[in-house]
Amino acid sequence: MAGMATHVITGAGSGIGAAVARRLHARGDDLVLHARDAGRAKELAAEFPGATTLVGDLADPDKLSWAFSHQSLPDRVDSVLHIAGVVDLGDVGDLTPKSWRHQLNVNLIAPAELTRHFLPQLRTARGQVLFVNSGAGLTAHAGWSAYAASKHGLKALADSLRQEEHGNGVRVSSVYPGRTASPMQAKVHQQEGKEYDPARFIDPESVADTVLLALDLPRDAEINDLTVRPGR
Repeated sequence: MAGMATHVITGAGSGIGAAVARRLHARGDDLVLHARDAGRAKELAAEFPGATTLVGDLADPDKLSWAFSHQSLPDRVDSVLHIAGVVDLGDVGDLTPKSWRHQLNVNLIAPAELTRHFLPQLRTARGQVLFVNSGAGLTAHAGWSAYAASKHGLKALADSLRQEEHGNGVRVSSVYPGRTASPMQAKVHQQEGKEYDPARFIDPESVADTVLLALDLPRDAEINDLTVRPGR
């Protein structure tokens, strides 16, 4: 997919999303960066000169289609990279429906809606949908029920989509990083009441490597599921 491909990216503001966006931007690909509001869009546009932005609140998936209908969208889309995510830890005995809904909306329903929106372009380009999932998409631990449920759901979305779109030439990949050094990780540690040491976790650049590997794989193959664990 190298050379002037167009990528729609969520989560480009920090962590893994920022690392992926920097790499694709540096090699001259076209970026369409999702932002939750106009202020954030302005920051992203300044950080990635030449990129276009797409504004819509992932926490309110019902309104995404309406929001996008009032913006100019790219004619060509080679990949949609779902990297944005939210986490709110809590035991089942304490989590409220609001917390469940927020995580399901941002981590699962919005990616489904965003994918639906761009599928016609992806089919035309014989493009790729890539989900940055999580180790929590494969195993659920105490305190992680809502987040893990959203990420287990994201795996189901990817697996169904892969079978549905295979005949259309659309590739679907899921990457499952372990704990990665990012603002989200700092927040998790705060919620867990633990000291945060970024050196103990995966560098976002290493996860970006795996995302680009999946994107740039020759067309005769497709990476379905790729698990990335801390190496130290």
